[in-house]
Amino acid sequence: MSGSNVLRRVDWLTILLYLVLVGIGWLNIYSSTFNDEASAVIDFGERYGKQLIFILISFAAIILIMALEASFYERFSSVLYVFSILLLLGLFVFGKTIAGATSWYDLGFFNLQPSELAKTATALALAKYLSDIQTDIKQRKDQLFALAIIIIPALLVVPQPDPGSALVFFALIFVLFREGLPLWYLGIALFSIVVFALTLMFGTVWVGIGLALLIGIFLMVKRASVKVRVLPLIGIYALAILFSLSVNFVFENVFEQRHRDRFSLWLRLEKDPEKLEQIRKTIGYNTYQSEKAIEAGGAWGKGFLEGTRTKGDFVPEQDTDYIFTTIGEEWGFLGTAGVVILFTALLMRLVILSERQKNQFSRMYGYGVISILLVHYFINIGMVIGLLPTIGIPLPFISYGGSGLLGFTLLLFIFLRLDANRLNEWI
Repeated sequence: MSGSNVLRRVDWLTILLYLVLVGIGWLNIYSSTFNDEASAVIDFGERYGKQLIFILISFAAIILIMALEASFYERFSSVLYVFSILLLLGLFVFGKTIAGATSWYDLGFFNLQPSELAKTATALALAKYLSDIQTDIKQRKDQLFALAIIIIPALLVVPQPDPGSALVFFALIFVLFREGLPLWYLGIALFSIVVFALTLMFGTVWVGIGLALLIGIFLMVKRASVKVRVLPLIGIYALAILFSLSVNFVFENVFEQRHRDRFSLWLRLEKDPEKLEQIRKTIGYNTYQSEKAIEAGGAWGKGFLEGTRTKGDFVPEQDTDYIFTTIGEEWGFLGTAGVVILFTALLMRLVILSERQKNQFSRMYGYGVISILLVHYFINIGMVIGLLPTIGIPLPFISYGGSGLLGFTLLLFIFLRLDANRLNEWI
């Protein structure tokens, strides 16, 4: 397809949403890092100046993505995946440690975080495998192979340690459900999470009593209309109790103290108000300060460059993982609601684009893009406002970082390139 055809068929609404989010990100990075002693409005030695360079690099990457044939991304998806795995493995030898995580390569002019690029490569490889005519997601062996594609990079990221990025890879499991993976897998996962949390909060005895009551109510309701097999329910109950019994052991012997403190804060496990407040001000310091900053913004915000907590560096990582606090303090509820609306509009638009794909590979990759962006967006904002435990992942297109911005740009615009080619047939 010629360049003019690509420009005519590309989805400009998605590009507009991308540009607005990137612009909002740069303004708030500027606000959170600018100081009155700066000698120039644009200082490439400061973070806001570096982010501007990252934006220009990302724009150059967009031109390259659009110049390549759409078929390139399907044909070379496996090669890109293997290359990304090699990059992750290389970190164990050549990686640079920043803030306790060996997640970067030092390239001199900037630090490259390969896990951000691996997300795109994994989404491409998964889409390629699922779109193969010989793959049937309802077959156990194909399910296991698809899961292996997701799990391998996640396992390489965990020991860096970077559990946040590892969690994002598992977001791609949603693609499997879109393509026909039985929903009972999701039910088991959600049930396990609920049992885990309830066990920590109330103990195994109360979990056992609660499950017994639910099963009893279910039997009374269903037996009035249909015959219910009791043995499978007993088996599920027994497995749930065994899982519940293992929770405290895992919590006390596998989790580190910092992880236990974060769960204690999130689930309010500490009953002593003074100790809980102490945890909030130590382990939960970032979340505590971010909540205060957003609260200080009120409905309309304090104004651009006027955030006292932003200027006072109360919130660590305020231009990266906690950039949403700057938006909340300086732009208020209006600004935070605007960002939420923009992200929601972007995700809804991507769903529409994915569903109109005539090529299976393009549709599956589109849902991979949606899954990754959704998990980043949901967890980051949930973490900042205290609804979720602290997990270090950036807010797409807004947080500071060259690898993050470049990774999200590649992820999104490869899909837009595939979408621009949806009316053509290619193998």
